[in-house]
Amino acid sequence: MSNLTKRPSRPLTGILPGLALLLCVGLSLAAVWFSQQGSSPIKIERDISYGLVDGQPLLLDTYSIPWQPGQPQRAALIFIHGGGFAAGDKQDFDFLAKGLAAEGYITFSINYRLVKDKANKYPAQLDDVQRAVRWVRSQAEEYHLNPSRLCAIGGSAGGHLASMLGTTDTRDNSDPTLSAYSSRVTCVVALYAPQDLTVPLSIETGAEAAVLNLIGQSREAAFEKFREASPLYHIDQFTAPFLIFHGTLDPLVPVDQAQQFHAALQTAGVSSELILFEGEGHSIEKPENIQIFSERLRAFLQKQLGQ
Repeated sequence: MSNLTKRPSRPLTGILPGLALLLCVGLSLAAVWFSQQGSSPIKIERDISYGLVDGQPLLLDTYSIPWQPGQPQRAALIFIHGGGFAAGDKQDFDFLAKGLAAEGYITFSINYRLVKDKANKYPAQLDDVQRAVRWVRSQAEEYHLNPSRLCAIGGSAGGHLASMLGTTDTRDNSDPTLSAYSSRVTCVVALYAPQDLTVPLSIETGAEAAVLNLIGQSREAAFEKFREASPLYHIDQFTAPFLIFHGTLDPLVPVDQAQQFHAALQTAGVSSELILFEGEGHSIEKPENIQIFSERLRAFLQKQLGQ
């Protein structure tokens, strides 16, 4: 693995620290593949504010190649990191955001409020990612992007939030500066995402603890809240097209979560592609699977966004 694609390890706190490393091992190899597709210099802007909630700044990074007058508006990708809703950082998707920016997309990698003790319980994270989508659309002229061509890409907890962006409309539309903009994305790429929080996850791996920590209550006490936070129960005719990746041996999020979600999308008449990686866990590590991931992702984005 090239040293250029390795990210330095850092200590993580909170529940499920392993989820914050999602994609940083296996898919860092994909960065090499993507980085070979373009040679234009990539402009990176760090820590741009897309909001302020209860004194907490909401920040994102942008990645793009130069845009020239007369060129068409670009499709936009929003990356949402994992980390069990309690850890992780927007730079966890740095390599993939750079690689796809080199192919002409304008990419955004976002932070959102993390669960800390009794603070930032659901739906704080949903409100943040929906705000991010609306903020990006509000900046369409500034970034030369087409607001109708926007895909959310997320892994694990981030995959869950990306899925909510494809299945729900804006929950809190009280900000008048963003009220005219939709938070529903054009399409979604979900990796290893929990889609049904009403079903207990693994206790041994800490996945169940992460979900309980997110909601802040037991299922017995607040079952409807777990259902409300589950993308599976929001699927309808307005749901965005999905590309779903999942490992058959995932110890954190059972593969049947992806299978049931895919089946429900198809039943509702929603376009959905499910890619199962035999023998993979909560990552993509086999070179042949990384190649499949790269090819299917690019084909899906081309189909849905026309990039």
